[in-house]
Amino acid sequence: MAELRPNRRQLLRGIAGFAATPIVARGGAQPPARPVFDPWPQAEEIRSRIVPPRFPQRDFVVTKYGARPDGKTDGTEAFRRAIGECAASGGGRVLVPEGQFLTGAIHLHSGVNLHLAAGATVLFSRDPRAYLPVVFTRWEGVECMNYSPFVYADGQQNIAITGSGTLDGQASCSHWWPWKGRQDCGWKPGQPSQQRARDRLVQMGEQDVPVEQRVFGEGACLRPQFIQPHRCRNVLIQGVTLVNSPMWEIHPVLCRNVTVRNVTVSSHGPNNDGCDPESCSDVLIEGCRFDTGDDCIAIKSGRNRDGRRVNVAAENLVIRGCEMKDGHGGVTIGSEVSGNVRNVFAEDCRMHSPNLERALRIKTNAVRGGAIENIFMRNVKVGQVSDAVIHVDFYYEEGAAGQHLPVVRNIQVQGVTCAKSKYALYLRAFEQAPLTDVTVEQCTFDNVQQPNRIEHVRNLRLREVRINGERVSTAAATGG
Repeated sequence: MAELRPNRRQLLRGIAGFAATPIVARGGAQPPARPVFDPWPQAEEIRSRIVPPRFPQRDFVVTKYGARPDGKTDGTEAFRRAIGECAASGGGRVLVPEGQFLTGAIHLHSGVNLHLAAGATVLFSRDPRAYLPVVFTRWEGVECMNYSPFVYADGQQNIAITGSGTLDGQASCSHWWPWKGRQDCGWKPGQPSQQRARDRLVQMGEQDVPVEQRVFGEGACLRPQFIQPHRCRNVLIQGVTLVNSPMWEIHPVLCRNVTVRNVTVSSHGPNNDGCDPESCSDVLIEGCRFDTGDDCIAIKSGRNRDGRRVNVAAENLVIRGCEMKDGHGGVTIGSEVSGNVRNVFAEDCRMHSPNLERALRIKTNAVRGGAIENIFMRNVKVGQVSDAVIHVDFYYEEGAAGQHLPVVRNIQVQGVTCAKSKYALYLRAFEQAPLTDVTVEQCTFDNVQQPNRIEHVRNLRLREVRINGERVSTAAATGG
């Protein structure tokens, strides 16, 4: 993919591009403001080439294949037959009418739009065996063979999940969530948990064990994701509501041309991220509502050595017009970013909850490594967050205990307001790997409880920034 760069006209006009003004020395005067390269035309260019798939106007109604709307009868075979016939006929809609339909794993094929009519609810079985045999997937950034995600596609193109109905994973502190091993969600010492299998999978990734030998599934307790298009092109997820997921909710992996639009996610279990595009390019997330037990949106690109082996970046993502309620972060990058992340644009979002911790969150460490660059946020209204509005942390999990120093550079935040937070800026990098080129401008942060925490940041620029009613210079923000 082409990297984001200023064009010749912008350079001739004296726009600074990604070059930065050095941070003010302690006690020195703040340098005059310099113009900054405007990246937002690039966001529009990315958005314009993201085109949702279109489907023939023919329906394959699941009830005609044996599915019953009673919420009790297993309709797995009916869904399989309807999808197979739809694909064989050249594509169309697999229609789920009003009612409750119980099923196991649903596997989409090219040309298939799984459409949930108003009043339709797809209930996913609580029996783990309903998601066997294992499939090729990525679990917390490491490739393996594991339980099938509830809705899965591998190597397909032109696929969709649409409509105004509900997908209900039926996860709770009695089903799926206890496998996390948390005593505050149903697990008790001595019961099955994912920890041993999780550690084994990470170790397999570090040792380059062939993926076909990384077999988990039954007995391993690695929870399946809710929706995972894997190695797919031209993906649309629109209009549906997702509730009660085992873990990550919408998880496109190694996909291109992905649209997630007007989706509602409400699920508060462990690791219940809302939307996690991983190693994907050309992704649009717009008009969605997230109320989650973990990050609302988390952009990823693989974990540690296995992520570096696959070596596919997440790039060219546009997030706009979304609402974030509960969650660890509104727009998050990390922590699985070993394959790099670049060119992320977030605008016109609203965030507000005492249980939302951060607005913009970047989390990484010296085990993940990778580069995170060209991250842009503008026109975001935050009611309150419990931690920092802008949070960059190189000390996540393993922290400095690794040999792969992360690179994080070129972050621009403009027109963000927050009515209440613990910190305005929390920026912690390594001395040997500083965070570089951070611009915060035309932002207002009120009712901030603690001073900024800024460690090892080069080329920080604050322009027209107010904290608790006072205009703050770069020198003042850094303790100069």
